[in-house]
Order: sequence, then C-alpha cells, then structure tokens
Amino acid sequence: MQFQTPLIPATLIRRYKRFLADCRLDDGREVTAHCANPGSMLGLADPGLRIWLEPNDDPKKKLKYGWRLVEHATGHFTGVDTGVPNRMLRAALQAGQVTGLAGYDSLRTEVKYGTQSRIDFLLTGAGRADAYVEVKSVTLSRQVGLAEFPDSVTARGAKHLNELTEMVRQGHRAVMLYLVQRTDCDRFDLARDLDPTYAKAFSTAQQAGVEALCFDCMITPMAVTLGRELASHLT
Repeated sequence: MQFQTPLIPATLIRRYKRFLADCRLDDGREVTAHCANPGSMLGLADPGLRIWLEPNDDPKKKLKYGWRLVEHATGHFTGVDTGVPNRMLRAALQAGQVTGLAGYDSLRTEVKYGTQSRIDFLLTGAGRADAYVEVKSVTLSRQVGLAEFPDSVTARGAKHLNELTEMVRQGHRAVMLYLVQRTDCDRFDLARDLDPTYAKAFSTAQQAGVEALCFDCMITPMAVTLGRELASHLT
C-alpha cells in the first residue's frame, strides 16, 4: 500500500486528546496532525521523536496532516495509523498473499456480526467454511525484537475475541490476525501484564478453535507492504 501523498518528516511536540498531535516541520513551522490511533501508543508518543506526516489538500478534512510513522534512532520504523493494516491487508488478501487465507472466492469488509460489531474481513468460498478475520495493529515493543499486543486495556478487543469464539461455535472459521507495524521485531506475544482480561479471552478463544496469525510489515516513508509470518508465543 503506497501512501497517497509523499510523507514529510517532522518532530513530535506533543500528542493530546488521543487524536491530535502538535508537530514541528523541518522548516520550523508548527502544525497539528490527526493521529489515527486510539491506543496508548506506549513508547511512541514521547516529545522529540522523529515522525513522518502525510499532507492532504482535502477540503473536507479539518487537519491538513496525518501522522503515519515514527522513525526510531536505529533507523527502524513503526506505523501508528491503525487504518493502514486493513487497507494493506485487503490488497494482500485479494492477491492470495496471506498464508493460510488464500483461495477464497470473495472478500467483504466491515460485515455486521456478533453484538453490534463489524468483522474486518469475511472470506467466503464454495465448499469452505466462511472465515471471519479480525485484524489488530501491533505497535508496542518493550523488549528488543519482541512485539506485543495490546498496549493498554482493551475491552473492545476482548469483545472481538468472544464474538470470534461464537462464530466457531456456529461452525465458521475465525481468525485473529495480528499485524506488527514495526520493522524492528521478529517475535510476537500478548502483553498479559497490561491486560490480563484480554489474555484470558484469547486463551478461551484459542481453546474454542479461534486461529491466530501474526505477520510483520515492510515500512518506508513511501509505502507499507505485507512482510513475513512471525514466530509467536500464543499458547
């Protein structure tokens, strides 16, 4: 998935009200960018970080910049826009590039299911059980090389696991797909200490037959594309 507009570098001044970030462009101008991430962004919202913004000239948008990436001192990138995974994965699924989810005849997005929820992707095909695929963006890393989810308590995330469990009980296939939006991690696990309730819901879902997949991304200021399947400790 290529960014619609070339990204420009900036320095983070502060993130506030979850969805707003004040930034300083390299030419010294200060701008406010939209932060499309409702999570805590633990370790990714410290003042002084080098970040990348996507400009826009859409008259319908109040803010003319969107915060897309953090560039770490190591040169690695983290994608902070939680909308990117679904846009990128849709193309990858349609191209049959996601291991374990290829060969379906059709793909639908944002399909209503469960209790007032929408599944990210519903895959269907003749002679195959429908596959309900929920996607989570993973951005937390507290140990070198290890990505973790969630970065804070997520009652919504636990609800999704419970609803995937119910889909399995109804005879469907259910998949939780964790997409690591970091280029510095090669392993994945749950942040059980940050949200024990989510970890318990995951264990229950896994025992019921909900599958878990984890992939990383290749990230540059030009594009985000699907990477490799990562090793995980999801037991």
